[in-house]
Amino acid sequence: MPFIMMRQSTREHAVPRTMDAGVPGSRNRARPERVRGDEHVDFVRSCLANTGTELAACGLILNAGPSMQAYAASSPVMSHRSGAVHPSTSHSNGAQSLLLTDSVNSIGGPPSLLAGLSQSEREHVLAHGRKRVFYRGQTLFNQGAKHDGIYLIESGRIRVFYMAPSQREITLAYWLPGNFVGGPEIFGEGTHQWSGVASSNSGVVHFSGRDMRKLVLDVPSLAIGLIEGLTFKGKCYSALAQMLGTRSVTERLAHLLLNLVELYGVKEADGIAISAAFTHADLAHMVGATRQWVTISLKRLQEKGVVISRKSRIIVRRPDVLQEMRGPAE
Repeated sequence: MPFIMMRQSTREHAVPRTMDAGVPGSRNRARPERVRGDEHVDFVRSCLANTGTELAACGLILNAGPSMQAYAASSPVMSHRSGAVHPSTSHSNGAQSLLLTDSVNSIGGPPSLLAGLSQSEREHVLAHGRKRVFYRGQTLFNQGAKHDGIYLIESGRIRVFYMAPSQREITLAYWLPGNFVGGPEIFGEGTHQWSGVASSNSGVVHFSGRDMRKLVLDVPSLAIGLIEGLTFKGKCYSALAQMLGTRSVTERLAHLLLNLVELYGVKEADGIAISAAFTHADLAHMVGATRQWVTISLKRLQEKGVVISRKSRIIVRRPDVLQEMRGPAE
């Protein structure tokens, strides 16, 4: 299901880098950064409202019903199927994720954490959480830091990644609304195994480990949602390990480009544009390569007429060639 990037205003204002929703002037006062005015005004206004408000700055409308389903904004979008390899999306509850896998059929779709809860149960659970806003590039949790609970994504996109002692990064997945991040610990014990950062302006609900322990006793359906979510994430990371161990980096790049076309593809005169901005470094972190290798590979693909690469904007002209490059699929 594609998401449409919203045209941003060129006006700029200085705003805080992070804030707690509904807590003006909170103690989280970091150095202001220059940001685009209309985008952040609309974004903060929407995140402070109840679930179900139009998240215009994120290009989403979040349904407040049991499924918490994320719908794409209306636009002439083309979803180009790439055979068995495409982003993991749930057809029943709307949660989505972007990750590398040979076959989405082998892992299914990511379950929305609150999908199985009644309206009163959802209200009870959300009342124990704290709404927070993270702007693009801000960190939710750091690898090795003391665990402080989990985050339910209501809008935006969260990148979860592992950093090796050599400082090389590998992206585990991009998680979208309906998913939670901060595991595999749930109850605030131990340390974080990887890091989470907002790759776009994001609204989340933070649940402390102590509150989550109480909530699973009060709401058994929430415990089931957590188990289903952790099971799915385990399958995702297992699939990623298999991809890294059995596919060449060229095949993995072809996989990724087809995945992005599937999730963010918009038909244009030159081909299928990937409407979400991913830098060459972002792509490199997902396929386990260097930024220089990705830049050179995209340049070669452009010379062959397969893609058009302009900084962080990519247009796929020959998805059929990418399908051949990715190798056999399940």
